[in-house]
Amino acid sequence: MSQKFTLDELRELMQACAGVEDDIDLSADIDDIEFEELGYDSLAVLEVASHVQRKYSVPMPDECVDYMKTPRLAVEYINEQFAKAGV
Repeated sequence: MSQKFTLDELRELMQACAGVEDDIDLSADIDDIEFEELGYDSLAVLEVASHVQRKYSVPMPDECVDYMKTPRLAVEYINEQFAKAGV
């Protein structure tokens, strides 16, 4: 059985890695809101990806930010990386 990365895990990483803007509610329906609108630039997304890579030993190339534009797309991308790595 493979591991599945969830939106809740992503929310925790977003808060831990880059913090949260005062006017952003990460517990809201953020699935399809672009990271930039949530106050997270590409460096913040890279930091989240780097944490995933370290924690789960899953390759997360720098180009991942091109695919991880929203939280939903990020979770999908991370789960694809899990599947490729057999996690």
